[in-house]
Amino acid sequence: MGLIGDAVTQLVIPVAAIVGIGFALLQWVLVSRVKVSGENDKKGFTDSLIEDDEEENSQEHDVVAKCAEIQNAISVGATSFLFTEYRYLGIFMGAFAVLMFLFLGSVKGFSTKSEQCTYNKEIMCKPALANAFFSTIAFLLGGITSTVSGFLGMKIATYANARTTLEARKGVGKAFITAFRSGAVMGFLLAANGLLVLFLTINVFKAYYGDDWEGLYESITGYGLGGSSMALFGRVGGGIYTKAADVGADLVGKVERNIPEDDPRNPAVIADNVGDNVGDIAGMGSDLFGSYAEASCAALFVASISSFGTTHNFTAMSYPLLISSMGIVVCLVTTLFATDMFEIKNVKDIEPSLKRQLLISTVLMTVGIAMVTLLALPSEFTLFNFGLTKIVRNWHLFFCVSIGLWAGLVIGYTTEYYTSNAYSPVQDVADSCRTGAATNVIFGLALGYKSVIIPIFAIALAIYVSFSFAAMYGIAMAALGMLSTIATGLAIDAYGPISDNAGGIAEMAGMSHKIRERTDALDAAGNTTAAIGKGFAIGSAALVSLALFGAYVSRAGIETVDVLSPKVFIGLLVGAMLPYWFSAMTMKSVGKAALKMVEEVRRQFNTIPGIMEGRAKPDYATCVKISTDASLREMIPPGALVMLTPLIAGTFFGVETLAGVLAGSLVSGVQVAISASNTGGAWDNAKKYIEAGATEHARSLGPKGSDPHKAAVIGDTIGDPLKDTSGPSLNILIKLMAVESLVFAPFFATHGGLLFKLF
Repeated sequence: MGLIGDAVTQLVIPVAAIVGIGFALLQWVLVSRVKVSGENDKKGFTDSLIEDDEEENSQEHDVVAKCAEIQNAISVGATSFLFTEYRYLGIFMGAFAVLMFLFLGSVKGFSTKSEQCTYNKEIMCKPALANAFFSTIAFLLGGITSTVSGFLGMKIATYANARTTLEARKGVGKAFITAFRSGAVMGFLLAANGLLVLFLTINVFKAYYGDDWEGLYESITGYGLGGSSMALFGRVGGGIYTKAADVGADLVGKVERNIPEDDPRNPAVIADNVGDNVGDIAGMGSDLFGSYAEASCAALFVASISSFGTTHNFTAMSYPLLISSMGIVVCLVTTLFATDMFEIKNVKDIEPSLKRQLLISTVLMTVGIAMVTLLALPSEFTLFNFGLTKIVRNWHLFFCVSIGLWAGLVIGYTTEYYTSNAYSPVQDVADSCRTGAATNVIFGLALGYKSVIIPIFAIALAIYVSFSFAAMYGIAMAALGMLSTIATGLAIDAYGPISDNAGGIAEMAGMSHKIRERTDALDAAGNTTAAIGKGFAIGSAALVSLALFGAYVSRAGIETVDVLSPKVFIGLLVGAMLPYWFSAMTMKSVGKAALKMVEEVRRQFNTIPGIMEGRAKPDYATCVKISTDASLREMIPPGALVMLTPLIAGTFFGVETLAGVLAGSLVSGVQVAISASNTGGAWDNAKKYIEAGATEHARSLGPKGSDPHKAAVIGDTIGDPLKDTSGPSLNILIKLMAVESLVFAPFFATHGGLLFKLF
């Protein structure tokens, strides 16, 4: 036994979650002090972005009132889209839940009799029908929590964007704090809600399962499946929405009409800003929640069939949840460094402050991991290792979690180096624009491929060390280590789209060039932090997927995965192909939607007199409708590909072929995802490097509207679907297929391989 008892564990986890929710609400209250102007809403609340003693002339008053109007339009558009999307997803969740219950219930012919446990033959476990029912309930809970996480993030971002714009009038420091605090609201709400719902679900399920921890934690894996299922559609749908609008707005507005980004004369500008919230905020929130849920479920499942589960040591079983609880406390302290201890005085301080968040949280979390490991784990225990048992000491687990944590930092800093315009890789990409878009594309692709090297070595080292110390449980805990500072990671990630929206509002409201420069500086740093967030998501997805893969192999009864076996090898080939098929579908979806958007924007410029002169208002609603319709229609085929592949492979080709598919998609998907994300991020910041003109080199490539700038814009538009649609969605692909395979493993092991049985 560890040094703390089960009663303390039962208290600490929910208290940490409640503290996280409380801190999020505190940050929201502090953000809300920047008042928003506008008429009374239907509930009778009055917000005012205008501080009465601050605005002295009517012209300035009109500008600020315009900010409130634009904020409302963005909020209404984003809310409307997500409600429409969630209606479709609600139907999918209901249908898939029924399918899931039928598949898992049929494993033992819908029997209600207790049976021998799979791993501990000496005791009796609950019937398979009960596991099917509770797995389905966990799936629905995971899906709902993921959906709520994304929706809350979107509401917070749309609440904060105009407030960040107005704070930029007082200086870049004030605007930074508003944007960062808003990101922290999302980060802490998501981390705390995910932990609290999982903890409560375990305790409620335990009331039925009693001592059958094997069945209990097997059914809990449905929670991860539900979270990632919603994340996939949220990422793909939101990504198609935002990039269709972004590409259309940039190609016609910047390249053809030579007007600034987010110019109110551009018909696609509202759709573009709405897209930042539904894709980069709501989609990303659901994505990272899915990673957290799956890492926790993988660790809990492996622990349940190890000595923790067989001896019913609840505190040791809850080690993954205690690590997450400590992460909330560490991130709370880390956030204070950005908001209260270090003041942002000029533009150059922004990026170092965000980088400092990563370093401080990692150092503090390392100490926190040591404390939790010492207090929660017995000095020595055994872990399940593919049919064998492995003797492990508690300090082994400390190294497993810590190496995942520090590998995340390495991935984050590497991503920053390859995507920030403060370093030579992005500056080289910008310089290549001298000779046109073609060389820009060549340099950008090369940068993306090269940026894969260090993250892959970091992930490989984390896998080797954690597996050597603690088998598959060690890998699951390494993934949780990488995600233990998820609240801080989400805060710096959400900060980016909020700053992007703030800049758009400043431009559309006609605010001064000085304010736009400040918001552009915030946005440029935000592009880098968004890339860092994607790096964390992809790196953790690799570790999570491998842990889930190990759990699947164990649950499916596979003794060895032999790559020389034709059944496995054909699976490897097909699995390695899937990320390319998936990327092709999502890229083409963005291209088709962007084509319609470009045609509509051109039509409005050509047929509505007075748009370019500012005398006529564009038809924003039509562009919003194009993005909405395209995203809802086009998100279905890629989602179906991911959800159906494990079901088809397992049912018709068997558990060994499915194991090959999972391994192939993991190895291939990680590489493609990292390169796509970093290539797009580099192209975006190369464009911003030229636009900012902060150095002599940058000024030689500008100004806006120059040939090098137009070449940079073309590169940016090519990179948009790479970094915000295909790349981020691929990490969900590899996780989701792995967790789905684990959940359905009993069915595949019993009824799978129909084709090989027939022939």
